[in-house]
Amino acid sequence: MTEDSRYEAVRSRDARFDGAFFFAVSTTGIYCRPSCPATTPRRRNVRFYPTAAAAQGSGFRACRRCRPDAVPGSAEWNARADVVGRAMRLIGDGVVDREGVAGLADRLGYSARQVQRQLTAELGAGPVALARAQRAHTARILLQTTGLPVSEIAFAAGFASVRQFNDTIKEIYALTPSGLRAARPAGAGRPGKGTRSGPVAPSTTPGVLPLRLPFRGPYAARQIFDHLQRHALPGVEDVSGAPGRRTYRRTLRLPNGTGIAEVDEATGAGWLDCRLHLAELRDLTTATQRVRRLFDLDADPYAIAERLAADPALAPLVALYPGLRSPGAADPQEVAVRAVLGRRLSAAGARTLGGALVAGYGEPLPQPAGALTRLFPRVEDLAPAALTGVGLPEARRAALRTLSAALVDRTVTLDAGTDRDAAERALLGLPGIGPRTAGYVRMRALGDPDVLLTGEATAIEGADPSAWRPWRSYAMHYLWTAEGAGSSPDPVAANRDRQTTDTCTTPNRHH
Repeated sequence: MTEDSRYEAVRSRDARFDGAFFFAVSTTGIYCRPSCPATTPRRRNVRFYPTAAAAQGSGFRACRRCRPDAVPGSAEWNARADVVGRAMRLIGDGVVDREGVAGLADRLGYSARQVQRQLTAELGAGPVALARAQRAHTARILLQTTGLPVSEIAFAAGFASVRQFNDTIKEIYALTPSGLRAARPAGAGRPGKGTRSGPVAPSTTPGVLPLRLPFRGPYAARQIFDHLQRHALPGVEDVSGAPGRRTYRRTLRLPNGTGIAEVDEATGAGWLDCRLHLAELRDLTTATQRVRRLFDLDADPYAIAERLAADPALAPLVALYPGLRSPGAADPQEVAVRAVLGRRLSAAGARTLGGALVAGYGEPLPQPAGALTRLFPRVEDLAPAALTGVGLPEARRAALRTLSAALVDRTVTLDAGTDRDAAERALLGLPGIGPRTAGYVRMRALGDPDVLLTGEATAIEGADPSAWRPWRSYAMHYLWTAEGAGSSPDPVAANRDRQTTDTCTTPNRHH
C-alpha cells in the first residue's frame, strides 16, 4: 500500500487494515489503528508505521479510545517464510522473553546483529522493542482483568524489574499502572457493552483470565467448531453445548506450567470470548498466541476470498462459507504425533487411538477439570515407549517412536518460526511419513497458509490450483467443508478415490 491508500483506509475507518499498519498523529502524540473512531486527522499530521513497537519507538503513546495494541496480528507474518516472518512468529510465542535475542537468533540460524538489522530495516523496531510492546499489552490485560499486586504483574508480564515495568507503562499509555487499572473501559463486562477486543471484566473465579480474542472480517465459527468437535481427543479436549452456542476446552502444556483454554463459539462484534486458567501467569502471552493460532484469528479473509473467488470453480464455495478458517495448532508436536497415529483412519477411529495414547502416556492434570484430565503425551515419553497398549500395528508404533525421537533431538523442529521447507524435508526423511502427512503437518502445525495436499488439485474439475496461491490451505478447507456438507460443486469431488498411500482426505477422517 502507498501512504495515500493508507490514509484513505484511515479516513474510511476501514477495520480490514487493523493490525496491517498503524498511524500516529504528530499533533497529539498518539498512535491508532486504522479503524479508530476519533476525528480523522489532517494528512500532513499523520505518520504510518508497520508495527505498534515502531510507533512507540518514535515516541507515540497508544490511543485510549481504539486501543491499537489489541488488534489482530498481521496475516503477513503467517504467510511469509523469510527471517522477518519467522522472527515475528517466534516473538509472538514469547521466545525473546524466555531466551533473549540470542535465543531468537539461534532458532533462526542468524547472528543477533543480523536479526536486529533486518527487523529494524523492515519493521522500524528490533526484537527487544517488539517484545517490549507485547509485554506492555500483556501487562495491560493483567491490570484490567485481575486484582493482582502491581509487582506480581510486572514479573508475570515478563519485565525484569518493577521500575522497568512502571517506566514502560507510563511511556506507552501515558498512565501509571494503577491509573491504567482504573481506566478499564466503562461498560466492559456488561452484555453487549465494552470494547471491541482485549480484556473484559475481571473474573469472579480465582485464576481465570477472561479475554476477547479479536479477528478481522467474517469468521466461520460453526465450521471451525465442527472441525474441533469431530477431532476432539478424550481427556485433552472437550466440546459442549448445542451448535451455535458451543464451548471448546482443552489442556495446554506451556513453558512454565499447565493451562486450560475455553473458547465460546458465539462471536462478539469481531472477537471470540476466551477464558484462560493458568498455573503460571508468565504463560499468558504464549497461551494467548497458541489459542489464536488454533482458531486462525490472524487470517485476512478479505485477501483470501478475493484470490480464491477469482477461480470460477471455487467462487460458489467462497460465497457459501464466508470467513472460513484453516485451523492451526495449540501444540505443533501434538499435531504431528496425531497425524501419524490417525493415518488412514476415520475421525472416530483416530479419536479412539488418541484416547488410548493419552490414557497410557499423558500426564495427569494436577486437578482435573470435568472431562479434561490429562496433557497430551510428551514426545520425550513416547520415543522410548513400547506403545503396545494403544492398539497399533508394529509398523505404526515404530513410526511414532521415530517421529518422537526426531522431535526430541531436533532432527525435526516444529517451532513457531521453523523454516517450513526444512521441516517438511526432515519429516519426509522419516520412515512411515509420506507427502500427505508431511503436508498436513506443515498446514496445521506450522500454520502454512499455502499447502496443496497431494490429490486435491483434481477435486474440482476445471479448477486451477496455481491461481489459489498463497492461500491454497484455505482452498483445501473449502473443499473439505463443502464435501462434508454435501454441497460440493462438482460430483468428481464426491466420488474420487480414497485409497491413498498416506493420509485420508475426507473431512470426516483424520487428515
